[in-house]
Formats: sequence, C-alpha cells, structure tokens
Amino acid sequence: MKTISDLGDLRGKRVLVRSDLNVPLDGSTITDDGRVRASVPTIVQLADAGAQVLVVAHLGRPKGEPDPKFSLAPVATRLGELIEPQVYFATDTVGGDAKTQIASLADGDVLVLENVRFNAGETSKDDDERGKFADKLADLADVFVSDGFGVVHHKQASVYDIATRLPAAVGHLVE
Repeated sequence: MKTISDLGDLRGKRVLVRSDLNVPLDGSTITDDGRVRASVPTIVQLADAGAQVLVVAHLGRPKGEPDPKFSLAPVATRLGELIEPQVYFATDTVGGDAKTQIASLADGDVLVLENVRFNAGETSKDDDERGKFADKLADLADVFVSDGFGVVHHKQASVYDIATRLPAAVGHLVE
C-alpha cells in the first residue's frame, strides 16, 4: 500500500482526497465535528507539500441529485476554521464551478467539492455509469489519496473506481 510519502514531489499537482466527512447536522450546524478534525492531518500534509488539494466526500444519503440539506458547505466552513490557509468550496463536484475554482487554485490551497453523492454515477450499481463518473473525477486531478476510512469498503466511483484511474496512495486514516 503506497502512502503519501511514496508519491514524491506533490508541488503543483492536483490531489483528489476522498475523505469521510459524513457528519451529523442540526440544520446547517455540525453537532459532532470528529470526522472533520480526523481529516485534517492528511489535508494539511498535502497542502504543506504544495499540492492543490481537492477534497471529495459525501454527506447523508441524497438520491443522486442535489439536495440542500446534504450540502457540504457547513463542513467546508468548519474545515476552514481548523486549517490554514483558507478553504474554498465548489457548489458542484465535476461541473462548471468546480472546474473554475480548480483552475484558480494556488499551490497549497484546499477546495472542498460539493457532495459527491449528488451525482448518480457515484453509487451506481452499473459499472459503466460509475466508471464514467470516475473518469470525470480523474480529469480533475493528477493523484488520488484515499483517506475516507469509513467508506473505503464501498464500490463507489470516488472510492474504488478512481483508484484505478490515477496514481494512488492512502492517507493517515486509512494507513
């Protein structure tokens, strides 16, 4: 199993990190931020290495389409309170806002992409549909880091399929 240190120089590379940020919410208030705090060491290590860090995660069980009650916006805000530099948030996962924000990232910046499960391909049982979504995720990045310990057993685009499309390693939680 490769670790982050096995990936070599990450300066200027876009690193897609699959985190487990499925936290309990009361409205838009996080009631237990343990999973957000647990994701910090991997994200900070990548940012400190000069990577452009793209965080992908899910929240709740949306039905493959956007649902505001499952937005990762509060999670991005909390992550931004825990780390430096500023954490940015994209209102979609692989669409126009994500691509625009990724294009403007500097080395060391962190961008949280909107809930990956807002995309039907993420959890599809159809290998081809899931693979097409994984291709879109892979187009955003140069490297993949699996750090979502609580989701690593799922056969989903951002967990399983993406690791077959990019050079991959595990983060601190999975390690």
